[in-house]
Amino acid sequence: MDGCSLPQISHFATCACLSDKAKYPSFFRTIPSDLYQSRALAQLVRHFGWTWVGAIRTNDDYGNNGMATFTETANELGICLEYSVPFISTDPPEKLLSIVNIIKQSTSKVIVTFIQPKDIINLITALSEHNVTGHQWVGTEAWIFDSKTVAMNKHHILDGAIGLSIPEAHVRGIQEFMMDVKPLNSSGNQLFTKFWEALFSCEFNSKNNHKRCTGTEDLSDVHNSFTDMSLMPILNNVYKGVYAVAHALHKIFKCNKTCDTNVTLDPSMVPMTLQHLKNIRFQTKEGEEVYFNEKGDPAAKYEIINWQPTAQGTVEFVTVGLYDASLPVDRQLKLQNTSLFWAQNSKQGKSICSKPCLPGTRKVLQKGKPVCCFDCTPCAEGEISNTTDSITCIQCPTDFWSNAQRVACVKKETEFLSYEEIMGALLTAASLLGTCMTCVVAWIFLKYRKTPIVRANNSELSFLLLFSLSLCFLCSLTFIGRPSEWSCMLRHTAFGITFVLCISCVLGKTIVVLMAFRATLPGSNVMKWFGPLQQRLSVVAFTLVQVLICVLWLTISPPFPSKNLKQFTYKIIMECAMGSPIGFWAVLGYIGLLAVLCFVLAFLARKLPDNFNEAKFITFSMLIFCTVWITFIPAYVSSPGKFSVAVEIFAILASSYGLLFCIFIPKCYIILLKPEKNSKKYLMSKGNHKI
Repeated sequence: MDGCSLPQISHFATCACLSDKAKYPSFFRTIPSDLYQSRALAQLVRHFGWTWVGAIRTNDDYGNNGMATFTETANELGICLEYSVPFISTDPPEKLLSIVNIIKQSTSKVIVTFIQPKDIINLITALSEHNVTGHQWVGTEAWIFDSKTVAMNKHHILDGAIGLSIPEAHVRGIQEFMMDVKPLNSSGNQLFTKFWEALFSCEFNSKNNHKRCTGTEDLSDVHNSFTDMSLMPILNNVYKGVYAVAHALHKIFKCNKTCDTNVTLDPSMVPMTLQHLKNIRFQTKEGEEVYFNEKGDPAAKYEIINWQPTAQGTVEFVTVGLYDASLPVDRQLKLQNTSLFWAQNSKQGKSICSKPCLPGTRKVLQKGKPVCCFDCTPCAEGEISNTTDSITCIQCPTDFWSNAQRVACVKKETEFLSYEEIMGALLTAASLLGTCMTCVVAWIFLKYRKTPIVRANNSELSFLLLFSLSLCFLCSLTFIGRPSEWSCMLRHTAFGITFVLCISCVLGKTIVVLMAFRATLPGSNVMKWFGPLQQRLSVVAFTLVQVLICVLWLTISPPFPSKNLKQFTYKIIMECAMGSPIGFWAVLGYIGLLAVLCFVLAFLARKLPDNFNEAKFITFSMLIFCTVWITFIPAYVSSPGKFSVAVEIFAILASSYGLLFCIFIPKCYIILLKPEKNSKKYLMSKGNHKI
């Protein structure tokens, strides 16, 4: 008969290697595989937030395979091992001493063990000799419930230990059955007779005056592993294994209400037993369901045991939780933290390599160390992390920026030149003041419109110039406030057209001065070519060119409100994009062209011999105008945010004030303060008198 077909059911073999059906196709067990125990230990460690632990294992299949599975699961759960050392009781003392030194020098405060009972005894003895205490021990069922380990009386080392144990069980009637065993009515009489003699130190066939066995000795007087009912979980596994075989045989013999007791189990029927064992599913009298999965393993359930010292100096094994591998992962582990006793009666300790990274920072791994060891680096500007132990920082959306703590994205500050701020209010006041002064000058000119100084240089152009200057002052107001679609189109076109209208008037006045001088020369008839009609037409023509430029600009690619996100990362600059840069510079260039032409003509006429030479004042005004706008270009380009708008407004106001003061204030001075000079005779004199 093939040995691989012979079913074997173990009640105590936990090595995960035995679940390999390719190697052990006929192996079954009623105790869970260490595979589940290893995973349960990893979940237990993770439950308490211990991410930095040490590991010690017995150097055999039990320890090495169990720790390998624990390490794999621990890595998945973000748990790191500071050290993992193997040893066995046959190792030299130096090996134990090296482990003691590793534990003393380690920074982790939790020790996970996959150790056989005899090995844990040796290790605890060595640690006790060197007074190594204060560590939280996490153990497997191999030693956590072991009576010999408790009997060492090394509670100061292991008090508060926590680990897994086979669930407590009670098989009804088994204690009575065990106590009622007698050698004379037991099967296997010869073997059991030897056991009985060893148990009671007697002989049935006594010779040499040895104590004679009667077969009626009372087992309740014996205290050893045979009568120890604290081992009931192990006995329960035996009980389930026996009943599993019984159910398999029951299926083979096809018993219903009765069985044919004369039928014998033929060797050829053994493979049938194996098949039936794979498919059995029954409940014990206690209601526990018994079955084997595809690997021959039972349902994995463990009680979580905590070592708690008593007032009498003993240790009490307190059940503080349950692990059930048959449940979903998030419900497999159930713990009662309130009833736990920790190492040295302290609060639950922390065992971490690095402190958690607070929100606003991210983890940066330390070179050459496990992933649990890291530094916390603040998030960069514009990035946040709103969770603890964040691996990366999150980039804020376009219109948002990180707050000072880097934990939340807040709406970026929106910046534009507003009326409420001091700079906006001052520029508004300057604009309104200029408008008022222009209106006052216009009122003075209107009141004294029949006087020679007002009539001397085409009063119609003077009033048109004053009107255009008031518009120049007012157009600066369109640059203040939140940019909108209409304000963006209006501000630059209104500025361009009003300034061209203004310069056209000045240019007309300059030409009139030149023509008037030529007209005084003998035989000159030049004034008929630049009379009032021509002056009006020249102003309209020059202005229409600018209007045409503005219309083309607004038609092809007009200015529009935009959010400047590049100049400042932490705030949004609300501005008017030019649309077509060519349109903007064409408008500005045309103004500059007329201003230069006006300046040149005025400069040529600056030394005409009249006592009141208006060309001189026009020259000064154009000099100021050109200087302002030449300096405007680099200042505008280099000014950040709302200050570029302020620079443009300042240029508009400065040039407007320059024209107003240079052209009209001298005339107002004569009209109001020197009325005796407001005469045709004085104005036509050849400089005999000074103003």
